[in-house]
Amino acid sequence: MSSVVRFENVGLRYGTGAEVLRDLSFALDRGSMQVLLGSSGAGKTSLLKLIYLAQRPTRGFISTFDEEVTSLPREALPALRRRIGVVFQDFRLVPHLSAFDNVALPLRIAGRPEDEVREHVEEMLEWVSLTDRMSARPAILSGGEQQRVAVARAVIGRPDLLVADEPTGNIDPEMADRLLHLFQELNKLGTTIVIATHDAHLVSQLPGAKMLRLAGGTLSDPTGSVRAPPAPFRPLRPR
Repeated sequence: MSSVVRFENVGLRYGTGAEVLRDLSFALDRGSMQVLLGSSGAGKTSLLKLIYLAQRPTRGFISTFDEEVTSLPREALPALRRRIGVVFQDFRLVPHLSAFDNVALPLRIAGRPEDEVREHVEEMLEWVSLTDRMSARPAILSGGEQQRVAVARAVIGRPDLLVADEPTGNIDPEMADRLLHLFQELNKLGTTIVIATHDAHLVSQLPGAKMLRLAGGTLSDPTGSVRAPPAPFRPLRPR
């Protein structure tokens, strides 16, 4: 099975401090569902930033959609990022836009017709139970409502890769189950999904999902042993 993302011996440090992530070697298979499990402060958000191309590693190689991105020119990254949906832990909604316009943003950037945008956004807001809040701006939405808008925005374009950082952390259990079902349906359509959480119970709600456990800046399998690295990655030749 081909991989959407591939890490080989990746390390990350901020400034001159110690590495917060070290010797990460793994692959995200195309169409897989992955749960990144780790306690608060384990480095899950830093690892996700590497996956969705917001951060470059200090060392090692990363391949995304068959592109070696570690040394890829900065101007080439936006095209890859448009294939990735991200649910941020702090939402990152555009404050002056309504819930409707925040969710519509990826479709409008992609140049979709406005009648198509309206149809898809209204359907998505109904799914996350925000039909009556579509004209509200983020400042007057609750944390749970903002989380649902953030999820809707991330999945509206049916991305090739979806990365979600604690996506159920601010919502009630019933809505959490609904959003997890949405992720599962998206996964069935071929989207590769990575969900980061500190809640081990979440894994039991995603049958068939694979688990990446992060501790001490290193990945291990559920039994605690270090994961075996994949076959050596060879950077693609420049075109």
